[in-house]
Amino acid sequence: MKALFGPAGNADSFAAAGFRATVDAPAWLAQMGLTAYEYQCGRGVRVGTETAQKIGQAARENGVTLSLHAPYFINLSTDTEEQREKNARYVLESCRAAQDMGADRIVVHTGGLGKRSRETAMENSRYNVHTLLDQKEAAGYDAVTICLETMGKVNVIGTAEEIMELVALDDRLLPCIDFGHLNARTHGGMCTREDVKALYDLMENTIGVSRARQFHSHFSKIEYGKGGEVRHLTFADTVYGPEFDAVAQETVARGYTPRFICESAGTQAEDAVSMMHCYQKYMKQMI
Repeated sequence: MKALFGPAGNADSFAAAGFRATVDAPAWLAQMGLTAYEYQCGRGVRVGTETAQKIGQAARENGVTLSLHAPYFINLSTDTEEQREKNARYVLESCRAAQDMGADRIVVHTGGLGKRSRETAMENSRYNVHTLLDQKEAAGYDAVTICLETMGKVNVIGTAEEIMELVALDDRLLPCIDFGHLNARTHGGMCTREDVKALYDLMENTIGVSRARQFHSHFSKIEYGKGGEVRHLTFADTVYGPEFDAVAQETVARGYTPRFICESAGTQAEDAVSMMHCYQKYMKQMI
Protein backbone atom coordinates (compact mmCIF):
# COMPACT_ATOMS: atom_id res chain seq x y z
CA MET A 1 0.00 0.00 0.00
CA LYS A 2 1.21 3.50 -0.86
CA ALA A 3 0.21 7.05 -0.03
CA LEU A 4 -2.68 8.49 -2.04
CA PHE A 5 -2.67 11.93 -3.66
CA GLY A 6 -5.39 14.19 -4.98
CA PRO A 7 -7.02 17.63 -4.79
CA ALA A 8 -9.62 19.25 -2.59
CA GLY A 9 -12.39 20.14 -5.02
CA ASN A 10 -11.87 21.03 -8.65
CA ALA A 11 -8.83 22.95 -9.89
CA ASP A 12 -9.13 25.92 -12.22
CA SER A 13 -7.74 23.76 -15.03
CA PHE A 14 -10.69 21.34 -14.66
CA ALA A 15 -13.12 24.07 -15.73
CA ALA A 16 -10.64 25.40 -18.30
CA ALA A 17 -10.67 21.96 -19.91
CA GLY A 18 -14.42 22.31 -20.40
CA PHE A 19 -15.67 20.28 -17.44
CA ARG A 20 -18.42 21.49 -15.12
CA ALA A 21 -19.71 18.44 -13.24
CA THR A 22 -17.74 16.74 -10.47
CA VAL A 23 -18.81 13.36 -11.84
CA ASP A 24 -16.17 13.99 -14.54
CA ALA A 25 -13.42 14.67 -11.99
CA PRO A 26 -12.32 11.08 -11.21
CA ALA A 27 -11.52 10.22 -14.84
CA TRP A 28 -9.73 13.54 -15.30
CA LEU A 29 -7.66 12.99 -12.16
CA ALA A 30 -6.85 9.38 -13.07
CA GLN A 31 -5.34 10.60 -16.34
CA MET A 32 -2.97 12.70 -14.23
CA GLY A 33 -2.04 9.67 -12.13
CA LEU A 34 -3.89 10.91 -9.05
CA THR A 35 -5.68 8.50 -6.75
CA ALA A 36 -7.70 10.61 -4.30
CA TYR A 37 -10.32 13.37 -4.30
CA GLU A 38 -11.94 15.32 -1.47
CA TYR A 39 -15.49 16.49 -2.14
CA GLN A 40 -16.12 19.94 -0.66
CA CYS A 41 -19.15 20.58 1.57
CA GLY A 42 -17.57 23.41 3.54
CA ARG A 43 -20.52 25.73 2.99
CA GLY A 44 -23.15 23.09 3.50
CA VAL A 45 -24.05 19.59 2.31
CA ARG A 46 -25.94 20.20 -0.91
CA VAL A 47 -25.21 17.09 -2.91
CA GLY A 48 -28.17 14.76 -3.40
CA THR A 49 -28.08 11.00 -3.20
CA GLU A 50 -28.36 10.41 -6.95
CA THR A 51 -25.49 12.79 -7.79
CA ALA A 52 -23.36 11.43 -4.95
CA GLN A 53 -23.86 7.88 -6.19
CA LYS A 54 -22.82 8.86 -9.72
CA ILE A 55 -19.65 10.50 -8.38
CA GLY A 56 -18.93 7.40 -6.33
CA GLN A 57 -19.39 5.12 -9.34
CA ALA A 58 -17.03 7.27 -11.42
CA ALA A 59 -14.47 7.22 -8.61
CA ARG A 60 -14.58 3.43 -8.33
CA GLU A 61 -14.25 3.00 -12.10
CA ASN A 62 -11.16 5.22 -12.12
CA GLY A 63 -9.43 4.01 -8.96
CA VAL A 64 -9.96 7.26 -7.05
CA THR A 65 -10.51 7.12 -3.28
CA LEU A 66 -13.01 9.67 -1.96
CA SER A 67 -13.22 11.73 1.21
CA LEU A 68 -15.52 14.63 2.07
CA HIS A 69 -14.98 17.93 3.87
CA ALA A 70 -17.77 18.63 6.37
CA PRO A 71 -19.26 22.15 6.77
CA TYR A 72 -17.02 24.81 8.28
CA PHE A 73 -19.85 25.81 10.65
CA ILE A 74 -19.10 22.97 13.09
CA ASN A 75 -17.75 24.18 16.43
CA LEU A 76 -16.67 21.47 18.85
CA SER A 77 -15.77 24.09 21.47
CA THR A 78 -19.41 24.93 22.10
CA ASP A 79 -21.33 24.36 25.31
CA THR A 80 -24.74 25.45 23.96
CA GLU A 81 -27.38 22.87 23.10
CA GLU A 82 -28.37 24.77 19.95
CA GLN A 83 -24.86 24.59 18.47
CA ARG A 84 -24.49 20.97 19.53
CA GLU A 85 -27.65 20.10 17.63
CA LYS A 86 -26.30 21.94 14.59
CA ASN A 87 -22.98 20.10 14.90
CA ALA A 88 -24.81 16.78 14.88
CA ARG A 89 -26.86 17.77 11.85
CA TYR A 90 -23.80 18.88 9.88
CA VAL A 91 -21.87 15.72 10.74
CA LEU A 92 -24.74 13.34 9.98
CA GLU A 93 -25.53 15.13 6.70
CA SER A 94 -21.85 14.78 5.79
CA CYS A 95 -21.88 11.10 6.68
CA ARG A 96 -24.99 10.57 4.54
CA ALA A 97 -23.36 12.21 1.53
CA ALA A 98 -20.10 10.36 2.13
CA GLN A 99 -21.86 7.02 2.38
CA ASP A 100 -23.87 7.75 -0.78
CA MET A 101 -20.67 8.34 -2.77
CA GLY A 102 -18.59 5.67 -1.07
CA ALA A 103 -16.28 8.11 0.71
CA ASP A 104 -14.80 6.55 3.83
CA ARG A 105 -13.64 9.73 5.62
CA ILE A 106 -15.06 13.13 6.51
CA VAL A 107 -12.87 16.01 7.65
CA VAL A 108 -14.19 18.08 10.56
CA HIS A 109 -12.99 21.48 11.79
CA THR A 110 -12.83 21.99 15.54
CA GLY A 111 -14.01 25.62 15.79
CA GLY A 112 -13.02 28.86 17.48
CA LEU A 113 -12.58 29.61 21.16
CA GLY A 114 -14.96 32.56 21.33
CA LYS A 115 -14.73 33.94 24.86
CA ARG A 116 -13.78 30.58 26.33
CA SER A 117 -10.39 29.65 27.71
CA ARG A 118 -8.48 26.96 25.83
CA GLU A 119 -9.01 24.65 28.81
CA THR A 120 -12.79 25.09 28.72
CA ALA A 121 -12.86 24.81 24.93
CA MET A 122 -10.93 21.53 25.08
CA GLU A 123 -13.21 20.18 27.81
CA ASN A 124 -16.24 20.98 25.65
CA SER A 125 -14.54 19.46 22.60
CA ARG A 126 -13.86 16.19 24.39
CA TYR A 127 -17.52 15.93 25.38
CA ASN A 128 -18.78 16.88 21.92
CA VAL A 129 -16.49 14.44 20.13
CA HIS A 130 -17.81 11.54 22.23
CA THR A 131 -21.40 12.64 21.61
CA LEU A 132 -20.92 12.94 17.84
CA LEU A 133 -19.35 9.49 17.63
CA ASP A 134 -22.33 8.00 19.48
CA GLN A 135 -24.78 9.81 17.20
CA LYS A 136 -22.90 8.73 14.08
CA GLU A 137 -22.92 5.11 15.20
CA ALA A 138 -26.61 5.23 16.13
CA ALA A 139 -27.39 6.56 12.64
CA GLY A 140 -25.59 3.61 11.03
CA TYR A 141 -22.57 5.42 9.62
CA ASP A 142 -19.92 3.14 11.08
CA ALA A 143 -18.06 2.93 7.75
CA VAL A 144 -17.34 6.68 7.74
CA THR A 145 -14.36 7.86 9.82
CA ILE A 146 -14.26 11.36 11.31
CA CYS A 147 -10.89 13.07 10.79
CA LEU A 148 -10.28 16.04 13.11
CA GLU A 149 -8.21 18.74 11.44
CA THR A 150 -5.29 20.80 12.72
CA MET A 151 -6.14 24.47 12.21
CA GLY A 152 -4.25 27.52 10.96
CA LYS A 153 -5.54 30.34 13.15
CA VAL A 154 -4.15 30.86 16.63
CA ASN A 155 -7.53 31.51 18.31
CA VAL A 156 -8.94 28.16 17.25
CA ILE A 157 -8.61 24.73 18.85
CA GLY A 158 -6.34 22.85 16.48
CA THR A 159 -2.69 22.66 17.50
CA ALA A 160 -1.05 19.33 16.76
CA GLU A 161 -1.14 18.52 20.47
CA GLU A 162 -4.81 19.43 20.85
CA ILE A 163 -5.91 17.42 17.82
CA MET A 164 -3.90 14.40 18.89
CA GLU A 165 -5.40 14.60 22.38
CA LEU A 166 -8.89 14.57 20.87
CA VAL A 167 -8.13 11.81 18.36
CA ALA A 168 -6.66 9.68 21.14
CA LEU A 169 -10.07 9.65 22.85
CA ASP A 170 -11.43 6.98 20.52
CA ASP A 171 -9.99 4.48 18.03
CA ARG A 172 -12.71 5.43 15.53
CA LEU A 173 -11.07 8.82 14.94
CA LEU A 174 -8.14 9.82 12.72
CA PRO A 175 -6.22 13.09 12.56
CA CYS A 176 -6.29 15.32 9.51
CA ILE A 177 -2.81 16.82 9.61
CA ASP A 178 -2.80 20.10 7.70
CA PHE A 179 0.89 20.96 7.34
CA GLY A 180 0.17 24.42 5.97
CA HIS A 181 -2.12 25.18 8.92
CA LEU A 182 0.48 24.05 11.43
CA ASN A 183 3.17 26.08 9.69
CA ALA A 184 0.91 29.15 9.71
CA ARG A 185 -0.12 28.99 13.36
CA THR A 186 3.50 28.46 14.44
CA HIS A 187 4.80 31.19 12.08
CA GLY A 188 7.08 28.85 10.16
CA GLY A 189 7.43 25.98 12.63
CA MET A 190 6.58 23.16 10.19
CA CYS A 191 9.26 23.63 7.55
CA THR A 192 12.05 21.17 8.26
CA ARG A 193 12.32 17.41 8.38
CA GLU A 194 13.02 17.72 12.11
CA ASP A 195 9.67 19.50 12.47
CA VAL A 196 7.95 16.65 10.65
CA LYS A 197 9.78 14.04 12.74
CA ALA A 198 8.59 15.70 15.94
CA LEU A 199 5.02 15.73 14.63
CA TYR A 200 5.11 12.07 13.63
CA ASP A 201 6.62 11.14 16.99
CA LEU A 202 3.74 12.96 18.68
CA MET A 203 1.24 11.00 16.59
CA GLU A 204 2.85 7.66 17.36
CA ASN A 205 3.08 8.44 21.07
CA THR A 206 -0.60 9.41 21.33
CA ILE A 207 -2.50 7.13 18.93
CA GLY A 208 0.04 4.42 18.10
CA VAL A 209 1.90 3.56 14.92
CA SER A 210 -0.92 1.72 13.13
CA ARG A 211 -3.28 4.72 13.23
CA ALA A 212 -0.51 7.25 12.72
CA ARG A 213 0.67 5.63 9.49
CA GLN A 214 -2.75 5.99 7.82
CA PHE A 215 -3.44 9.60 8.82
CA HIS A 216 -5.45 11.94 6.60
CA SER A 217 -3.70 15.09 5.44
CA HIS A 218 -4.16 18.46 3.81
CA PHE A 219 -1.21 20.25 2.28
CA SER A 220 -0.75 23.70 0.77
CA LYS A 221 1.44 26.73 1.14
CA ILE A 222 -0.30 29.31 3.32
CA GLU A 223 0.35 32.98 3.93
CA TYR A 224 0.30 33.82 7.64
CA GLY A 225 0.39 36.79 9.97
CA LYS A 226 0.28 37.43 13.71
CA GLY A 227 -2.97 35.50 14.13
CA GLY A 228 -1.89 32.61 11.94
CA GLU A 229 -3.44 31.67 8.60
CA VAL A 230 -4.29 34.45 6.14
CA ARG A 231 -4.86 32.69 2.81
CA HIS A 232 -3.98 29.63 0.78
CA LEU A 233 -1.31 30.01 -1.92
CA THR A 234 0.05 27.88 -4.75
CA PHE A 235 3.32 26.00 -5.02
CA ALA A 236 4.68 28.97 -6.97
CA ASP A 237 5.05 30.81 -3.65
CA THR A 238 8.64 31.12 -2.41
CA VAL A 239 7.99 33.08 0.81
CA TYR A 240 5.76 31.19 3.23
CA GLY A 241 5.96 27.44 2.66
CA PRO A 242 5.96 24.77 3.83
CA GLU A 243 7.74 22.61 1.26
CA PHE A 244 6.50 19.06 0.70
CA ASP A 245 9.99 17.60 0.39
CA ALA A 246 10.54 17.25 4.14
CA VAL A 247 7.12 15.63 4.57
CA ALA A 248 7.77 13.19 1.72
CA GLN A 249 11.16 12.14 3.10
CA GLU A 250 9.90 11.39 6.60
CA THR A 251 6.69 9.76 5.37
CA VAL A 252 8.63 7.35 3.16
CA ALA A 253 11.26 6.67 5.84
CA ARG A 254 8.57 5.55 8.30
CA GLY A 255 6.56 3.55 5.80
CA TYR A 256 3.49 5.69 6.36
CA THR A 257 0.65 5.45 3.81
CA PRO A 258 -1.46 8.58 4.40
CA ARG A 259 -3.93 10.26 2.09
CA PHE A 260 -2.56 13.61 0.94
CA ILE A 261 -5.16 16.13 -0.24
CA CYS A 262 -3.76 19.29 -1.84
CA GLU A 263 -5.56 22.55 -1.01
CA SER A 264 -3.59 24.97 -3.19
CA ALA A 265 -5.57 27.98 -4.41
CA GLY A 266 -6.70 26.93 -7.89
CA THR A 267 -3.76 24.69 -8.77
CA GLN A 268 -4.61 21.90 -6.34
CA ALA A 269 -4.59 19.14 -8.96
CA GLU A 270 -1.28 20.16 -10.53
CA ASP A 271 0.34 20.67 -7.12
CA ALA A 272 -0.98 17.27 -5.99
CA VAL A 273 0.87 15.76 -8.95
CA SER A 274 4.05 17.55 -7.83
CA MET A 275 3.60 16.11 -4.33
CA MET A 276 3.08 12.63 -5.76
CA HIS A 277 6.23 12.87 -7.86
CA CYS A 278 8.23 14.04 -4.85
CA TYR A 279 6.96 11.08 -2.81
CA GLN A 280 7.69 8.65 -5.65
CA LYS A 281 11.25 9.96 -5.92
CA TYR A 282 11.97 8.99 -2.31
CA MET A 283 10.11 5.68 -2.67
CA LYS A 284 12.42 4.72 -5.53
CA GLN A 285 15.44 5.52 -3.37
CA MET A 286 14.17 3.06 -0.75
CA ILE A 287 14.11 0.15 -3.20
